[in-house]
Amino acid sequence: MPPRGEIPKPSVTRTTFPGDAPPTRVAAPRSGMAATAAPAPTAGLGTASPTPRPLATLRAGLVLFVILTVLTGLIYPMLVTAIAQLIFPWQANGSLVNRRGQPVLQARAAIGSTLIGQYFSDPKYFWPRPSATAPVPYTAYHAATETCGTGSNWGPTNPLFLAAIRRRVARLRAADPGVKGPIPINLVTASASGLDPDISPAAALYQVPRVARARGLPIAEVRRLVKRFSHGRVLGLLGAPRVNVLKLNLALARLPR
Repeated sequence: MPPRGEIPKPSVTRTTFPGDAPPTRVAAPRSGMAATAAPAPTAGLGTASPTPRPLATLRAGLVLFVILTVLTGLIYPMLVTAIAQLIFPWQANGSLVNRRGQPVLQARAAIGSTLIGQYFSDPKYFWPRPSATAPVPYTAYHAATETCGTGSNWGPTNPLFLAAIRRRVARLRAADPGVKGPIPINLVTASASGLDPDISPAAALYQVPRVARARGLPIAEVRRLVKRFSHGRVLGLLGAPRVNVLKLNLALARLPR
């Protein structure tokens, strides 16, 4: 029962049927509150964006090009070069050595680089890996033969590759007929660059009898020299055991005869 003096509100009855959605209750605004307007619709995905101006796009591209050119083409190379010259100048200038095997910074005082293979054919020296550009090996570029230091790109079944292997094996057998064991593979195959400065310790030890005989030195002394210049894997994991041919031959030339 409504309080006395109030007019009762008529009740509204809504008939529902199966499948109809439940009725939604709408709260009436309280006394003293103004009704708020619905927010205006915002721009959605379907709203078209303004077309950029061609000159503005071109200007932004040119500015970015200039900035990146200065950063990557001037500042970064100059910074890296300065750091290299300050921290490790010998390596930054080509790892050059003189006849005594000592590091030098000037090319006119150097006899070679420990990073680039040097060609030796005298039986008194250790021979490096073969060069795919023979008979002009270990060159930057030779105009007469149009060859340079590089690999051959021959596959293992290429007849030219197999013929080159046979020639190299015959040359090693003829230079040291007393050695009957297997020839280390890096003495008969060229590296991918054609400028590999190192050989394996096994390849160096294979040549010990020939070098000792040609120089009139005891085999044990030459073998100790090879052991002295043999290096293992980097950090015990990376690369392979190696001997730098240039350093080994320079030390060999300094031995008393």
